[in-house]
Amino acid sequence: MNHQGTVTLETTRLVLRRFVAADAQAMFANWASDQEVTRFLTWPAHVSTGVSQAVTDSWVAQYERPDFYQWAIELRELGEPIGSISVVSLDEAVSSAEIGYCIGRQWWHQGIVSEALAAVIDFMFAEVGALRVCAKHDARNPNSGRVMRHCGMTHEGTLRQAGRSNAGIGDLCVYGILRSEWEAQR
Repeated sequence: MNHQGTVTLETTRLVLRRFVAADAQAMFANWASDQEVTRFLTWPAHVSTGVSQAVTDSWVAQYERPDFYQWAIELRELGEPIGSISVVSLDEAVSSAEIGYCIGRQWWHQGIVSEALAAVIDFMFAEVGALRVCAKHDARNPNSGRVMRHCGMTHEGTLRQAGRSNAGIGDLCVYGILRSEWEAQR
């Protein structure tokens, strides 16, 4: 793959950009401290802005790596991050990237995550040269699956009792899209 690192991606409503240290407060306030947002995620809700600061500092330190992809989802009209989207794992042997995302509850059901995911899928295929992009969600969170389907991903199966989130052990739904499918949709 032709790794580019976290470059700024823009859509109609969004700017997907690198986090900066000053984003910690918005991260804490807009999504990371909300237990409903983190309910089906693998990391606990942040208990203080200090936790959010440590996370953003860690990400900022990794931006020099060309294979590190961690974007702040910034709503243009707001001018601050309302969520994040990232490549959570890469499999170089098969040129595959797995995407993960979360967004503040206030912005749920507005198509924002679909817009961000579509931009990242386009980037991973067109610029990085991935052959496959996939994502997974806790089966108890069907809205995440709707986002994946909206972006052209296919439900490839459900791994029974294969995931652990803050809601406990549960089924894990796997979605994917191949470069050839993405090209056919364009």
